[in-house]
Amino acid sequence: MSEEFKIDIVNPEKSFLSKEDIIEAVVPAYEGEMGILKDHIPIISFLKPGIIKIKSKSGEDSYYVEDGIIEFKNNNLTVLTSSIFNLKNMEKNKIQELLKIAEEETNNIEISDQTKYLTEQKINVLRSIN
Repeated sequence: MSEEFKIDIVNPEKSFLSKEDIIEAVVPAYEGEMGILKDHIPIISFLKPGIIKIKSKSGEDSYYVEDGIIEFKNNNLTVLTSSIFNLKNMEKNKIQELLKIAEEETNNIEISDQTKYLTEQKINVLRSIN
């Protein structure tokens, strides 16, 4: 019996990734890191800045995501995000650029508590992959 499910990651520019041999996905949901296996209960959740880890028969991949929504139902995981980068292809200067923008944003005294929290999450994740 197959233990695999399908994933589709979509950003505004294109379909970023579509694979059908996924064994496990770990996503940075607001509730915390969430592991998804085949036959997981249906779920819809928001993503916070973090790393999406995808384990498939062809190997493991990691992606940096800043925000988004996930939906899992009928063994299909859909990720809708405005910003996603494959960590294998992400250049150090891009990480530094995103980190600098996030650090500058936290210095803005007019940002909301929620925005400050998410920006601090982004800074922590970017520092960890840098």
